[in-house]
Amino acid sequence: MKITIALSVLFLSFTTTLFSQTLADLKLKNKEIPKGYTFNDGNICVTPQACNFYTDIETYSNIVGIVKSKQIQSFKNKADSGSIMYFEFEHTFKGDRFLQGLLWGKDGQPTDERPEEYLAKGKFLIIWSFHPDSKIKEKSEAKIEALLQ
Repeated sequence: MKITIALSVLFLSFTTTLFSQTLADLKLKNKEIPKGYTFNDGNICVTPQACNFYTDIETYSNIVGIVKSKQIQSFKNKADSGSIMYFEFEHTFKGDRFLQGLLWGKDGQPTDERPEEYLAKGKFLIIWSFHPDSKIKEKSEAKIEALLQ
C-alpha cells in the first residue's frame, strides 16, 4: 500500500510540473536575453514556411490539433535575427510528420536553407526560426528543455 501511495505522489508531481507550465513560462525574459540582442515586433523567420505556419495555424488544426494559445518572440542583433514561436494545444500536438515536411521539405531535417528546429512535448510546440549558431536559440532551447523535461 505504501509503495502505491509513493508512486502516485511521484506521478502526480511529474504530471503537475509538465502540465502546469504556460507559454509565459517558456518565453525568454529580459534578463535571459544574450547581450547585443533586442526585441523586435512582428515575425522575423528565416524561411516563410515557419511564419506561415504560425500565422495560419488554424488552417492546419485538423492535422496538428486545435491551438489553445500561441505567442511569438522576435529578436535581432548585428549578425543574427529570427523568431521563436510558442504554441499550446488543447491536447497533445500530433503533427510531427506534417511539420517536418512543411519546414524541411523532402530532406526531413534542417538544412542551411531551411534551418528551423522545433520541440514538441505534450501540449506544447516550440519552433525556433534561426540559423544553427544563434546564441539566443541556444539559450531558449536550454530553458525550454529544462522546463519541459
